[in-house]
Parts: sequence; C-alpha cells; structure tokens
Amino acid sequence: MAKQLGCFIKEARSHIEEWDAETAHEKLAGEPVLLVDVREADEFASGHIAQAVNIPRGVLEAAADVTTPHRHPILSKAQDRNVLLYCQSGGRSAMAAWTLRQMGFGHAYSLAGGLECWQAEGFDLVTGS
Repeated sequence: MAKQLGCFIKEARSHIEEWDAETAHEKLAGEPVLLVDVREADEFASGHIAQAVNIPRGVLEAAADVTTPHRHPILSKAQDRNVLLYCQSGGRSAMAAWTLRQMGFGHAYSLAGGLECWQAEGFDLVTGS
C-alpha cells in the first residue's frame, strides 16, 4: 500500500526531537540557534519568527549540501549547530529535520505544532522578507 503524507510525518517524528513553543522561545533567547522557516517565500513574508532564514522545504537538501552550487551560506556550514526548523503546523518541519539528520546535522529539531502553536503561546511574528 502506498504511503500517505501522515505516514511520512509520523516516520519523521519517530527519528527527531521536537521543541514546544515555550522551549523554542527560551532557547532562541539564550543560546545560538539557527532558525529556519521551511515555508514558501509568500508564507514567510506574511509573518515569521524574528531572525529566521527562509529556506523552502523544496530546496532544503540543496541548500544544506556544502558541495552544491545552491548551498545556503549559513545552513550548509551548520552541521554542528542547533538548527530549529518550523512551518505552519509542524509537518514540513518534522520531515525537514529528519532530512537534515540524515545529512549529518546532529542537532536538527522541529518546532512542534509550527507557527500555529507559536502564536497560540502569544509569541510574536514579524512581517516582510
């Protein structure tokens, strides 16, 4: 039987650690964390967490791979850093964190519940790119 989206997300979550919004907020305030928004550019512009870089899920592997011409100058050199990924609800970021783990990023995490939970906790977003 073919897998559905929920199966991919569930599998990814079984291999990663997620930070809830409160933990993420504390860690972002207290230690160096590379914050990556894996949503599309228009979603990012409509509101994102301050200090986040936008690397859409569809280009993540190329952006993370130091050997490609499409590498992101920060992400591709962050294998030993804490990397927190987020999206709107947590599915894309869970799969992104699992992908980065497979690429050798030992400290890739997903924001549990994504921006929906971030905002539900009362934490701010900024707009623009």
